[in-house]
Amino acid sequence: MNTGGIMRRFFIIFLIGWPVLSQSQDRYLVDWDAVSDEALSHFTELLRINTTNPPGNETAVANYLRNALARDEIEGRLYALEPGRDNLVARVTGNGSKLPILIMGHTDVVGVQRENWSVEPFDAVRRDGYIYGRGSLDDKDSVTAGLMLLLMLKRYQVELDVIFLAEAGEEGTPHVGIDFMVNEHWNEIDSQYCLAEGGGAVARDGQVRYVSIATAEKFPMRVQLVAHGTAGHGSAPRVDNAIAALSAAVAKLAAWQPPMRLNDTTEAYFERLATISPEEDAIRYRGILDPDQQARVQQYFAINDPRHYSILRTGISPTIISGGFRRNVIPTQAEATLDIRALPDEDPEDFYDDMAAVINNPNVEIIPEGIYRPPGQPSSIDNEMFQMIESVNARLFPQAITLPTMMAGSTDKAQMRAAGVPCYGFGPVLNEEDLGAGGGAHGDDERIPEDSLLQLIQFLWYTMIGIAGTP
Repeated sequence: MNTGGIMRRFFIIFLIGWPVLSQSQDRYLVDWDAVSDEALSHFTELLRINTTNPPGNETAVANYLRNALARDEIEGRLYALEPGRDNLVARVTGNGSKLPILIMGHTDVVGVQRENWSVEPFDAVRRDGYIYGRGSLDDKDSVTAGLMLLLMLKRYQVELDVIFLAEAGEEGTPHVGIDFMVNEHWNEIDSQYCLAEGGGAVARDGQVRYVSIATAEKFPMRVQLVAHGTAGHGSAPRVDNAIAALSAAVAKLAAWQPPMRLNDTTEAYFERLATISPEEDAIRYRGILDPDQQARVQQYFAINDPRHYSILRTGISPTIISGGFRRNVIPTQAEATLDIRALPDEDPEDFYDDMAAVINNPNVEIIPEGIYRPPGQPSSIDNEMFQMIESVNARLFPQAITLPTMMAGSTDKAQMRAAGVPCYGFGPVLNEEDLGAGGGAHGDDERIPEDSLLQLIQFLWYTMIGIAGTP
């Protein structure tokens, strides 16, 4: 790996992007204190609207956003597949020289276990520099940032075509949200690039070390294993015991190591991560790119670093297993649920065939339950959008590097990538010491540092005006 070449590229991108940003900064004299106050007001109001999915109730947020936009004479249109599940689309138009850019955020949230929270989850409590509330990190921060971006672009008359989509149903019911919009209202969201959730910055001792930009994601495949056997009395063991067959199949799949494959995103990720890591870690990150060292590093990741192990291959996690109804009855059938997260280029049918070969038992049936998100190729890290993102990150966080990242989970960007739109995931600045202390997305006491909301808006603003200023 040519570390010097990587760093030179960072420097070149910084030099290219900085004049544009500087000129834009001089042109638009933003009162960031006022922006922060307005954003916090919108954010807290959005957090107080309970959009737990199910049932969603996203229409309440969509109406709030439409009214906020209307005060600046920006039209917000609502699109719903089901009652109460509205998606909002709003747009500011430029001079027509560039295709539109899509900003997405989802308005639904996951449920809460109230007894595990120290505050009311939908009261938007502000305490000790944080804002607490379900959806504060996932994903009403992005929704607020998208709202503020459109308002600012309109107020400062920036010549750029930007679409804001606040979609319903991301948390488990995409048919009412992104699927509905892509399949039925594509003309409303067709765009050159898309920015949405999925990234973020990590700070240590108040200084941002790196900014993750999600340029790829694995896609989920839901699979059931069904083992068949002969029923009988527990006192007479059978060689075709369904539970035994299922257990053996699950054990084989759990031990199986599907082929490792890197892509442009993961190669760049490990290359760049090595430049800011302690030497022992850096050796491993560089080693995963070296065919002679890959086996050793993979074994280390499998035992000690499952997060990095997961982005090397399609992963299989057994999550539910069931069978039988009495302790003295051998059942005819036993079932297991597998959570499979596939690499972007994985062919599902070929993978099912590989699973069958690993199991090697005709009495165990593989039943696919559908693909929750469509596969899509990683978005380029060699275009004007990613280069502008790097330039903006260098401006906001001079000591940090930008890490193209492949998510092990999935988001609504998958549907946009599958439709041919390069997508980039962004997110707020979080403190490293907070990451292991709870309060993250989907967690109890979900919270965001107050300053991070403004930084999120600044990231979008500088990226958009930078793009607007390029030929």
